[in-house]
Amino acid sequence: MEPLVTIITPCYNSADFIRLTIDSVLEQTYSSWELIVIDDKSKDDTCNIIEEYAAQHSNIRLIKLEQNGGVANARNVGLKEAKGKYVAFLDSDDIWLKEKLAKQVSYMEEKSLPMTFCAYHRIDEAGKIISSKIEMPYNINYKQLLPHNVIIFSTSLTLRRAIGDTQFKKAGHEDWIFWLDIFKKSFSGYGINEALVQYRIRQGSVSSNKLKVIGFTWKIYRESEKLGFIESAYHFVRYAFSTVWKRLK
Repeated sequence: MEPLVTIITPCYNSADFIRLTIDSVLEQTYSSWELIVIDDKSKDDTCNIIEEYAAQHSNIRLIKLEQNGGVANARNVGLKEAKGKYVAFLDSDDIWLKEKLAKQVSYMEEKSLPMTFCAYHRIDEAGKIISSKIEMPYNINYKQLLPHNVIIFSTSLTLRRAIGDTQFKKAGHEDWIFWLDIFKKSFSGYGINEALVQYRIRQGSVSSNKLKVIGFTWKIYRESEKLGFIESAYHFVRYAFSTVWKRLK
């Protein structure tokens, strides 16, 4: 029997892309999954679209939040509701290739791994591929994750018990902080160097605002990880170089 995978998708004003995202889940060759979509008080047609899918598929569920609390809060709500052995995060504008879950679950079950992530392509708002394959290392630990977060959330699959009681923090780069928090538990993630995800780059997103990203990164080193100034500066320089290198691919 295939182990259940809980897919957590936070969304806010996602009407332009949410159909493509949900369709990519429905097209998975792996069938044992539940999709929990947490709507963060959208003002567009997002909820109506999701409700259409939920009415047709018993393994798709919409949770409507009464107040807008941000993506960290939405993901925490999803974690509380997760029933699966594994948890996958899928952002509301990203797309999975058909064999994404099947290949990750098979690899993790065979090797008894706590967490995997995979390679991906960047796409633009129109869905056009705008990068070569972003390759992944064989594995990564806490120290290797400090210079740069190589794990795009939509590429990850994690044992629910490995996450434990770790919660998302409401801060810039909350995904990176989340991985650092769980990787501190003598935890390693394992890469699959096959592009199984299309990661959408949108104009005006936080990740596209370079000044905000710089500020968030420095805060992670100094406030979240409580590193000294010299060590923070060392990792920050490594982060800058790795970011420039990634953008050249």
